[in-house]
Amino acid sequence: MHSSSLSHPLRIGTRGSPLALAQAYEARDRLLEAHPGLSVEIVEIKTTGDKVQDRPLAEIGGKGLFSKELDAAQLENRVDIGVHSMKDLETHMPDGIVLAAFLPREDVRDALICPTVSRLADLPEGAVVGTSSLRRQAQILAMRPDLKVVPFRGNVQTRLRKLAAGEADATLLAMAGLNRLSMEDIAATALEPEELLPAVAQGAIGITTRAGADEILDLLAPLNDPETAWRVTAERAFLAELDGSCRTPIGGLAEAKGDQVRFRGVVARPDGSGMMAVERNGPVAEAVAIAAEAGKFLAKDMDDSYRP
Repeated sequence: MHSSSLSHPLRIGTRGSPLALAQAYEARDRLLEAHPGLSVEIVEIKTTGDKVQDRPLAEIGGKGLFSKELDAAQLENRVDIGVHSMKDLETHMPDGIVLAAFLPREDVRDALICPTVSRLADLPEGAVVGTSSLRRQAQILAMRPDLKVVPFRGNVQTRLRKLAAGEADATLLAMAGLNRLSMEDIAATALEPEELLPAVAQGAIGITTRAGADEILDLLAPLNDPETAWRVTAERAFLAELDGSCRTPIGGLAEAKGDQVRFRGVVARPDGSGMMAVERNGPVAEAVAIAAEAGKFLAKDMDDSYRP
């Protein structure tokens, strides 16, 4: 049995969407596997990003909307840890909050959800694609300028309802989320990174806690997956060089090839024009510096038209 000096069950803070809860349950199960007998409870936190569904994220405050209420709950000692989709986290962590562990990364690819075709190339001219992601929008329009992209916010189930109601002909979701919800069968196809470069940290779950909470950091240490940690840290270093937010379409992916890293990054204008790509390779030990350099390389050619 695990003996913990915590005076209460370890409280896991999470958003209330089905996917967020699935991620929280995964964190809980891994904690219990590492520490049999540990007392754990899940606390749902309602976030602004979940409450406001009728406007793009960039208009109501960007990615941080999904994390700031969880951060506040940790800082106010209402929960002990926060479980996050890493792609929702701001590039710079708020004061007093630390990234303590990365769970093993899921599939990084985007999934095309479409009842009629299985490839982006096969969508009819002028077809409507629903997505709230500027990264997906820009890359789709770069490939298929004839398509129409409309905003699609909401959790997985909400977006699927909108698709079924005919608000779009197709949509895109993260394969990782579908896998975690046991809904992978709804994907018409998974798009390889060569076709659509994923979001920075896509498929990765991060766990945050209060800085200096040593006992909680000790509990989380066995959950950390080293490869996921360096890959996500490298991708976030790339994003930081580009001042990455929900307002700039950016994709980035670090992959291990033996003891080498292959890093690919892309940035574009929201309408798909001015697409710039970069690839860098080198030793895994230098992955973060390699990705940051790739970000600097693209940043020098970006003007204000890339930042709507």
